Amino acid sequence: MSIVYSLIAVLCWGTSDFTGGYASKRTNAFLVTLTAHFAGTLLMLSGALATHAPMPSGASREWALAAGAVGGVALAIFYRALAGGKMGLTAPIAALLGAAIPTVFDMFREGLPGPLPIVGFALAGIGIWLISRPEGKLGHPEGISMAILSGIGFAGFMLCIHRVGDSSVLWSAAYSRFASFVLVGLMVLAQRRKIGFERGDLMLGLLAGCIDATGTALFIRAQQTGRLDSAVVLTSLYPAVTVILARVILKEHFHRWRAVGIVAALVAVPLIALQ
Repeated sequence: MSIVYSLIAVLCWGTSDFTGGYASKRTNAFLVTLTAHFAGTLLMLSGALATHAPMPSGASREWALAAGAVGGVALAIFYRALAGGKMGLTAPIAALLGAAIPTVFDMFREGLPGPLPIVGFALAGIGIWLISRPEGKLGHPEGISMAILSGIGFAGFMLCIHRVGDSSVLWSAAYSRFASFVLVGLMVLAQRRKIGFERGDLMLGLLAGCIDATGTALFIRAQQTGRLDSAVVLTSLYPAVTVILARVILKEHFHRWRAVGIVAALVAVPLIALQ
């Protein structure tokens, strides 16, 4: 089931990143992120209250809040990076760093998995990069640096959210998104300038937030029911969805290396599952 949760999270995160990145092309990325976190908080809180989910312990709440604070800023930077350049460049850089750091950490903590999962991890890493292998110039250095920062932030989110243990998925996701909402809200206020926005883009932000929060809840469940490194590597394949949507909707160039990367990612999934 951990594999299933991870793969559905891939669909959610890939779709939400495309939606939020697209909205951030015309509207301030931090405002779009704030809208997304508001929607995610409301959705997860409503789900927790409706299902009468048990309240997490104090330590679990603190780790969920820490995860949200780190992940919220990382997502805002990531949306800005997506808006400033090609989605096919920034998404894989952030995903690769976001996957590599927690994977290495978990291998030190729990030991190496079997040989087949290790081959799967290698294929997944190759796939994450090839899915969006850029042609020609790499783009603006600023976009690359923002992608690196967001990737480190995503890794911090995954490591922190792992510490919530077996606490309620909905409550953990709600606390995480609430921390993100508060911190990004303070960053928006700190800009101290009038921020223009398109109503349609804010609606896209709300949609992205609901999908992103659902992906977060699924990731929490995936790492609760399996190894952290497996959940991290599998969910980090989300750029495949972002790239495909960018190709279909924005008509971004789809070169052959992306197809090779997608095939590598598909082969990696069953290998990682054989633990």
